[in-house]
Parts: sequence; C-alpha cells; structure tokens
Amino acid sequence: MTTDSISIAAVLAGFQDLWSPRILTRVNDYDVRVAKVQGEFVWHSHAETDEFFLVLEGELRIGLREGGSEREVVLPRGSVFVVPRGVEHRPASAEGASILMFEPTGTVNVGDRHEQLPAHITATTGVATG
Repeated sequence: MTTDSISIAAVLAGFQDLWSPRILTRVNDYDVRVAKVQGEFVWHSHAETDEFFLVLEGELRIGLREGGSEREVVLPRGSVFVVPRGVEHRPASAEGASILMFEPTGTVNVGDRHEQLPAHITATTGVATG
C-alpha cells in the first residue's frame, strides 16, 4: 500500500476497460476500487458482504431483486448506495459512468452467484494500480 496521494482522475484516465475495477488502495481488509461502466452488468449477489457504490461521474442504475419483487435505484453523480449482503443486483449505465466501490479484499466482482457471463464481462478481484 502506498503512502502517496492517489489521483482518482489520473487512474480513471489510465484505462478504458469497462466493468474491470482498478484497486486504488486498501483500508484495513477492504479494497477501494474504481471502475468505468456502460451497458448492463450481470445479476449477481455477494453472500458474505455488503457492496458500497459512489457515483463519481454519470448515472448508475442498480436493479435489485429481493423478497420476490424487483426494483431499481437511480444514482446520479455524487450519490451513494449500499447493496445489502445476499441481495441480487445488477448495475447498469446507459450513457456510461465512473464509480467507486468498497469491497473486502479478494471479493470477485461477479459475486458468489451470477448469470452466465457475457463476453464483455470478466470475473476479477480487481486490477492493481501503480
């Protein structure tokens, strides 16, 4: 872990891959990750952890399935939302967005249970920066 400051803008400018989070730093046993997103991710869930989202740019929509019903949360720039552990969800962004997430180190982006992965999505625990 670095003791230098990290420019989120510089990290985001350094890659184009969608749905491929970059690890900015670690806080205790958590990764602080940024990602560029556009289109739809897959429905998935994380059985053992909540998932924190902060929208840095653009708009993110998160579909949620719980208790036999489905709803959508719309997150404009500057908004935060926490998906509770075990809740099936699907992030999406029609126009594209940049997001920041907190997840326990080693958490796979597609969760413990997920749909079949389309070609544009790769299962990953994040890509280290710097």
